[in-house]
This record gives sequence, structure tokens and C-alpha cells, in this order.
Amino acid sequence: MAAIVHLTSAHPRYDTRIFVKQCRSLAALGHTVTLVVADALGDERIDGVQVIDVGRLEGRANRVLRTTRRVLQAARRLDADVYQLHDPELVPAGLRLKRLGKTVIFDSHEDVPAQLLAKPYLSPLARRLLSAGYAACERRAYRRFDGLVAATPFIRERLQHLHPNTVDVNNYPMLQEFDAAPDWDGKVAEVCYVGSISAIRGIRELVRACELLRSPARLSLVGSFAEPALEREVAHFPGWKRVDAHGHLGRAGVQAAMRRAVAGLVTLHPVVNYLDALPVKMFEYMAAGLPVIASRFPLWQEIVEGNGCGVCVDPGNPAAIAAAIDHFCLHPQVARRMGENGRRAVLARYNWHSEAAKLAGLYDSLLAARAQAGRPAASGARQACS
Repeated sequence: MAAIVHLTSAHPRYDTRIFVKQCRSLAALGHTVTLVVADALGDERIDGVQVIDVGRLEGRANRVLRTTRRVLQAARRLDADVYQLHDPELVPAGLRLKRLGKTVIFDSHEDVPAQLLAKPYLSPLARRLLSAGYAACERRAYRRFDGLVAATPFIRERLQHLHPNTVDVNNYPMLQEFDAAPDWDGKVAEVCYVGSISAIRGIRELVRACELLRSPARLSLVGSFAEPALEREVAHFPGWKRVDAHGHLGRAGVQAAMRRAVAGLVTLHPVVNYLDALPVKMFEYMAAGLPVIASRFPLWQEIVEGNGCGVCVDPGNPAAIAAAIDHFCLHPQVARRMGENGRRAVLARYNWHSEAAKLAGLYDSLLAARAQAGRPAASGARQACS
């Protein structure tokens, strides 16, 4: 068994995060797994994974510079066999670890060059320059790592040109969290949106849609606003009186919201980084037996309409969103049938079990190559076995 460290400087340790699922799966296989985070929630041990918190600093510059240094310092102290990086700003840290003879994996959660092209706080020229610059860094740095993990098949296809040892590990739901079939007799006239709330995730259109509803439906928002000014803005929309804003909730609260709802919403804007994304909320709605109201992107249409588990709409059209909400609230038998279709699709295909197997296969191949090269186990691994 190996000592494995996962590193993130930008994301908190929520259970839905793919790196948390990865850590738990590797720990269940008997590896000694540590997750280094920067979320100011303190150290703890969860399901066999040791979580080390290096503290949270405000501001993008602090995160990229000072937090990255803290994460690298913690990584070097742990002296593990394999390191898996989860944020682009950690690429230089990964190269430092490679120079120390470590096995390093980079996990690309996003198509970063495409993501930079959609950053609203950058000028158009800055977006193009940063996107091109990061693409050039990818070409140089990724080839030096031992393997790459991609969050979607689309990202995998792009990265395979840079590194042949690339696998996609999709952030699908863990079935044990959705083992109970939905109770449709306990549903209310409510739809839910779960996740970070922002303009490009469609919050203005969702609240505008609430002004146009013919049914008594309410919108349950489970998540935090990324922009406080935006929250104040939409709170003045007439449709806000139909909104229940719960803020961030733990897993129990999320599941309670899904149990009440008759449909789940994922009407993100057609920015380049969303068109080929596989948002976990969509598959969690399906796992919970909810029909999905999703943006009309070709990939999402293939999943949602191809499995008969919801409808796809123009995310910029509040009237179309309202019509879809009304349809499910006024026709609960249709909502139930589509929800059952989605749940079957998750049980058969879109679940974490098969993704965990792909991750384990990547680690098996890298650890076998490390042993064949005669690299000694890191001190962290020896201590774990002593």
C-alpha cells in the first residue's frame, strides 16, 4: 500500500467534491491517504482520510501565491509516494515534487483555457492572453507528470494529446447517498436548485421565471451566492416572493430539499466552459428520482432527453423555464415517470462505483511502475506500516 496525498488550494472539503470521493475510495483500498486543503475548517479525520488544513487567505493573489506555498510546504512534510493536484495554481508545486522524485498526477476539473475565456472580471484581451498562456504552460508541464485525470470525457480527449496516460473520472453520485426511493406522496409544489449561485449559473432567469408561473410552485435555492450584490439585486425582483433561499446546507439538508421537490434545475448559461461539463447536481437530481430541467446544450440533451428524465430549455428564456416548472408541478405523474427514468439511468451508468474503479486502475499502474523502477517507499508510507 502507498502513502497518497491529494492537494487543493481553492476548494473546501464538501462531500460532493470529487477529490473527497477519490480520497475515500483510495483509503477504502488500504492506502494511507491525506487531503491537504485551505478552507479554515481545521484538521480532522473522515472515513480513513486525514485532512490537513493550511488555513484560508482572502483574495485571488493570496490564494495563488501564499496559499500555494503553504500547500507545497505541507506536501513536502508528508513525504508521500504519490501526489494528486486539484488546482491549476498547484502545477508549479507539482513540478517541484517531480524534481524530488515523487509520482505526481494532475487532476483537471475544468478545461482551464476555456474557463479563462469566460472570466467576467477580466477584459477580453486579458482573457485571450491568459488562456493562450495557460495552454502553453499545459503543453510544457503536463507532459512531465506521471498521469492526468480529467473530469469529463471531453477534457480527457483534449489532454490525451498532451499525455497518453490520461483517464476521465466523472463526478457521478455515490449510490449509498440515494438508496431510498422518492416518496411522491410527500412532495410539495416546489422545484430546487442546488449549488453555487451566480449570474452565469442562471439565477436572474430563475427568479424572473417565478414571476411567470401559473402553478403554485416555489423555488428552493440551496447554495451560497457568489456575488453579494447579485443577491441584493434579485431579491428586489417580483418573483423573489416565490423563492426560499436556504444558503449552504450540509448533505442532509440537500437531500431534504430534493425529497420535497418535484424537479431539479440546472439552467446554466451557454459559456464555453459549461457546454461540455457534467455537473454533479444534474446526476444527483436523477439519483434522487427528480426530473431535470436543464440547459439546451447538445451533451445535456443527450443525457436528459436521451434517458427520458427531463426537459431541456433555453436558459436565457424565463418563460421557457417557467413553462417547464409548471408542466412538472401540474402533471406530477409525468414528473414521477421521468424521475424514475433518471434514477434507473444513474443506477445503471452514471454512478461513482465505475468511476472509482477507473481511478484505482490508474493508481495501480503508477504504483507498479514506481516499484519496477526500484523507488523506495516514502517515509510517510513506512511510518504508516510501522
